[in-house]
Amino acid sequence: MFKLSPSLSARVSSLFAVHFFGYGLFLPFFPVVLEFEGFSAADIGFVLGAGTIARIAASPALSNLADRTGQRRWSIFIYSILGTAFIALFAFGNGLYVLGAGVIGYMVFKAPVLPLSDAYALDAARNTGADYARMRLWGSAGFVAATIAGGWLATDETIWAILLLIGLASFFTGFVVMSLPRQSGAGDAGVANDDSLEAPFRSIWFWPVLMLMGLFQASHAAFYGFGTLYWQAAGIADQTIGILWAIGVVAEIALFTVAGRIALRFDPPVFLIVAGGAAVIRWGLFPFADALWSMVALQLLHALTFGAAHLGAIAILAKVVPSRWAGTGQGLLATSIGLQMAAGLSVCGALYESNPDLPFYVMAAVSAVGTLGMFALTPVVRQRMASSAVD
Repeated sequence: MFKLSPSLSARVSSLFAVHFFGYGLFLPFFPVVLEFEGFSAADIGFVLGAGTIARIAASPALSNLADRTGQRRWSIFIYSILGTAFIALFAFGNGLYVLGAGVIGYMVFKAPVLPLSDAYALDAARNTGADYARMRLWGSAGFVAATIAGGWLATDETIWAILLLIGLASFFTGFVVMSLPRQSGAGDAGVANDDSLEAPFRSIWFWPVLMLMGLFQASHAAFYGFGTLYWQAAGIADQTIGILWAIGVVAEIALFTVAGRIALRFDPPVFLIVAGGAAVIRWGLFPFADALWSMVALQLLHALTFGAAHLGAIAILAKVVPSRWAGTGQGLLATSIGLQMAAGLSVCGALYESNPDLPFYVMAAVSAVGTLGMFALTPVVRQRMASSAVD
């Protein structure tokens, strides 16, 4: 049962921080780890590609399993410990198959942790009045801390430390989640499966909205995949590139700090529409930003293109998906993002080789289509949110 207390917010904040610390080491630096382990570029691509496919498939399935058992805390704990176990394979084996299994297993079992953590945090916010955005910002802070630490540790002599910290972050994610109180009404195993009919998953309107919510995040594909390469080709120093990345995350944190007050004036669809408009500007102007001040200005828009899109999406799901199935809803959102991000990276990769500017123009066009789509669906979304609140 939830109680409104500073310690609850602090512990949920810690859950996000420790999870994203591990993710902030894994995402940018694990290709380096694999290279030092003797993997070829083709091997790295194969293992990470297979892990990505497995992660996309696993996220909704494992999140739904947690919802059906009504044991979100225990599910996060078990998945986190299993993630630690797979990373531990790097200490006991070598070669493509053993270490490849370690990478893929880690990616599979860490996939549902964030959706389930979001579901827990949103229930805490709903039942106690805690500020979800202020809890979630500590995840962004953990990610920044990890990228700074990883930059120092990504050498042949200290690569073991990155593996150790990723494993410890996964372990402590499980430790932190078990310090949280059990959610009341988050799902009981004894509830008949037919109550899934209360969720919007079988409604036609839900799926295009889910696609649009994933599209706004996937519009970052050109930047995530090729932003650093683009800046390097333009002669930007690596240290400056690191600062530019950090500026985007700091802007995101700043939005999360004040999002609670903004949400009192604007409903979730507005957040998504603003995010889409900002993405059109950011990606459309990205190839023209040849001065440092203009690059900084566009990076500040990350607060909207990522932060506002994330807050709008999870707020819509929180309103239209019953608490019992919140983990499933968040898992489906993660899958929507993952599938569209994978497609976006593939398209952007082909375009980047012919003209490095093209991927960003395509992302701007995609964002414009998404914004128009969200405009069209906003009345339906508002109606569904209102009817869910009445129910």
